[in-house]
Amino acid sequence: MFQNFKLFFATFLAGFLMCVDAAAEVRLKDIINIEGVRGNDLVGYGLVVGLDGTGDGMRNSPYTEEALSSLLERLGVNVQGEDFRPRNVAAVVVTGTLPPFARAGSQIDITVSAIGDAKSLLGGTLIMTPLHAGDGQVYAVAQGPVLASGFSAEGEAASVKFGAPTSGSIPQGARIEREIDFDFGSMETLRLSLRSPDFTTAARIETAINTAFGKPIATLQDPGTIELAMAGTGLSPVHMIGRIENLSITPEQKARIVIDQKSGTVVLGADVKISKFAVTQGNLTITVRETPFVSQPNPFSRRGETIVLPDTTITVDQNPERRIAEVDENVSLSDLIEGLNALGVGPRELIDILKSVKAAGALHAELVLM
Repeated sequence: MFQNFKLFFATFLAGFLMCVDAAAEVRLKDIINIEGVRGNDLVGYGLVVGLDGTGDGMRNSPYTEEALSSLLERLGVNVQGEDFRPRNVAAVVVTGTLPPFARAGSQIDITVSAIGDAKSLLGGTLIMTPLHAGDGQVYAVAQGPVLASGFSAEGEAASVKFGAPTSGSIPQGARIEREIDFDFGSMETLRLSLRSPDFTTAARIETAINTAFGKPIATLQDPGTIELAMAGTGLSPVHMIGRIENLSITPEQKARIVIDQKSGTVVLGADVKISKFAVTQGNLTITVRETPFVSQPNPFSRRGETIVLPDTTITVDQNPERRIAEVDENVSLSDLIEGLNALGVGPRELIDILKSVKAAGALHAELVLM
């Protein structure tokens, strides 16, 4: 098993190093944001109707009944005093994001999630739902058939569920009714913010922009901010961004190791360095064996009784063939993996070793545990 793992990991590493050895250039639009150009979260409360008996139970979700009564009254149906408990209605929370520069009449995608005890939203239709932003104003209205994934089925003695049928989406399901006031064209200074702040990357962006324009219009403010002066360029903010967003640079990244403990996945950055260390792995097996035996009284004994006595045997077997590896200092990613592969370790053991090497101060990289 260890040999198969080593062969697989060596093949993976060879392909991985071919990708990371060459410095990758990326466009500015892929690593920066423009200050002020952002989306706004929207949320609303609504009802999904048309469910096949999988909606909210009115006893457990009285707010669904109240919302349904209010909806019917607005439509001219008087339900006061009526006792109705339909199972084809579910209360939901509707969420979406109003993108920057969105105009009235355009449409956005939304997500619909049940908040009651509804079992499924499959086949349901969202009734007209206003979507509010953080300021309490209505910016969009959502309506349409819900696309829910997954399924659930149950019988008297068993049930099965796949995915989350109580959550779904409506592509282009909300129409924007109000625009956000933002006069981007009148801005005299633009500020670019890095999604991953870094001194070297920010300096390279500043140099690339100034080189492209032939004069110092970009000023580095901090590791995450570059300021652009519009005066003297003869360009509007829109044209300015259009000229710089496709400039390419090589961003710097921190040496980082990301570990997903649930799946056993380990992702190592190309700049990971380690100091000299040694790793020892041995197989320790502890066996506990219970062999109870019966104790009989002597023949013709009047007061004796039969009892069961415990007999415990504990053996400790430590494999004398311990795996020992020593790694020299200033090694690269490939040297690190090669040294760990020499141990024949699996993904779980690799995670434990990396944690131990980091705790010993020999791993010079940020360790991110997920």
